Amino acid sequence: MNKYKVWQIALIYSVLVFGVIFALPNFFPTKPAIQIAFGDSLRAANTNIVNDLSSELKNKNVTFTEIEFEENSAKIIFEDVADQLAARRVLSSYSDGEFIIALNSEPSTPEWLNSIGGKPINLGLDLAGGIHFLLEVDTNRYSAERLSSEGASIIDELSTRNINANYISSNESINITFRNFNDLSSGRDYLDQNNFTTSGAKYNILQNNNDLKLQYTDNYLSEIVDYAVEQNLVALRNRVNELGVSEPIVQREGKGRIVVELPGVQDSASAKKIIGKTANLEFRLEARPTDSFLRKEKFNYKNSSGTSAFLEKVVIITGDNVTNAQSSFDESGRPQVNINLDIDGGRSMQNATKDNIGRRLGVVLVEEKTRTFFDENDNVSQESFTEKNVISNATIQAALGTAFRITGLSSSYEASELALLLRAGALAAPMKFVEEQTIGPTLGQDNIDKGLNSVIVGFILVFIFMLIRYKLFGFAANIALISNLILVTAIMSLVGATLTLPGIAGIVLTVGMAVDANVLIFARISEELKANVEVQSAIKNGFSKAFSTIIDANITTLLVAVILYSIGTGPIKGFAVTLSIGIITSVFTAIFVTRSLVNFIYGYRQIKDLKV
Repeated sequence: MNKYKVWQIALIYSVLVFGVIFALPNFFPTKPAIQIAFGDSLRAANTNIVNDLSSELKNKNVTFTEIEFEENSAKIIFEDVADQLAARRVLSSYSDGEFIIALNSEPSTPEWLNSIGGKPINLGLDLAGGIHFLLEVDTNRYSAERLSSEGASIIDELSTRNINANYISSNESINITFRNFNDLSSGRDYLDQNNFTTSGAKYNILQNNNDLKLQYTDNYLSEIVDYAVEQNLVALRNRVNELGVSEPIVQREGKGRIVVELPGVQDSASAKKIIGKTANLEFRLEARPTDSFLRKEKFNYKNSSGTSAFLEKVVIITGDNVTNAQSSFDESGRPQVNINLDIDGGRSMQNATKDNIGRRLGVVLVEEKTRTFFDENDNVSQESFTEKNVISNATIQAALGTAFRITGLSSSYEASELALLLRAGALAAPMKFVEEQTIGPTLGQDNIDKGLNSVIVGFILVFIFMLIRYKLFGFAANIALISNLILVTAIMSLVGATLTLPGIAGIVLTVGMAVDANVLIFARISEELKANVEVQSAIKNGFSKAFSTIIDANITTLLVAVILYSIGTGPIKGFAVTLSIGIITSVFTAIFVTRSLVNFIYGYRQIKDLKV
């Protein structure tokens, strides 16, 4: 007799029950929602914010079904798109542009499914669209900041050579004034010796009496602009990876613009906050009381209103030198960020602090913030501004190297957010969102419908063929085929894989491969029966002797899928993912599920004659 043991049957159908449970979230429709991220982490700590938002929406007669609050964001769910759009206008006006508000859709998965990790499959841009951002790098401001920083560094170098000079920087040049002709001559010699870079000369040096005017050359200006954009590209890609977005697009467009497309995002407001935020650090020594106002700058403390500190204009290092950053707590339980620097940053920090023990080292947090407004036609307008605040100004106890910590942060959330942004990579230059939209499927709804219809038609044709050709065996194969599709859906949902149109093609191919395995088994059973082998033995031999052939064929295909995923991009990866998962599940269903059904139909009775 062909029988599975009780534990074997329990194991097989436990896997199928698992598949059904985790495939269920894909059958619940999505609802329109808005995601709100707060521009200030201190605002996120306000436990009354939910009541404030609810009251404001109710006062404006905007209906919503649910509002959820987390540590750094809020999510409001609606029944229809009209209420969603109305709420965006109301809350934008209510917050005076301070809130980061993004439209998205929220799955209506039951709470019990959410509690065990059930979630629908992420759909790629070609199937369900996604969020499209167009960001513009403020290269003019970056150039101006570079000029100011370089001017301060030049004056500092000149002073170490006993050359007295002052400077003023503008958006285009650095103007250096010397005390006398001898200082001018010595300063000119120093600048001539250090006026070079990989692309040639840094500055065009113009002399007027005791003044020198340094203007960026076109080559050097192009070099630093390219550096800013490329550094921002790297940082954005790292930040997207931190968010866990599948198959994102982050690419340069033109001279100073970057396109970011995020398929399948749910927390789009927080994504926008993390992606667009310029959270850089500047480490500066506290200025001496005798320093000239041209060599120092006043900063307010971030978490202590009304207090300020004067820091030197010379920046020792920035967040660009950070290789790792982790949030933790100090001995008193207060939040801190542990910083690791690269070799150049560690060397600069050591040189700056070894001779300044007892002085204070200020840490300046540089944030690029944006206020968003909507006009009567729902057109978006933005107002960008930069905030520079001191978050730490501690006394240097010993020379610092490549590892140290930053204290003075107000909350664990602020510490973890700062660590994430520094770990993902600091933005070299500030950016602003010049375009934001929810984009539809890129391949057109007609092509998507055809792709889905191809799966449905393929299934129906295979079902009919298997039933006509193999009768009850075909029925068992069809049940296994449905089980295979359920398992593919469940695994893709569970691991967070993204389904694209090429991925649907991979599912269609999986259908054919799953049927092919069953056809091999049934053909082997038929051959055994023609050789006058007893029916139960023929069924047993059919499954066991076809097993090695099925495994060989599927392993070679799986190896190809792995190679496609490792060297392919975008659509190729989508195809490889569904094909790989489909191969594994099809082997399981074709061999174990089909056999369990065949055992149930034929394994418990004596059969003298059987046709396959």
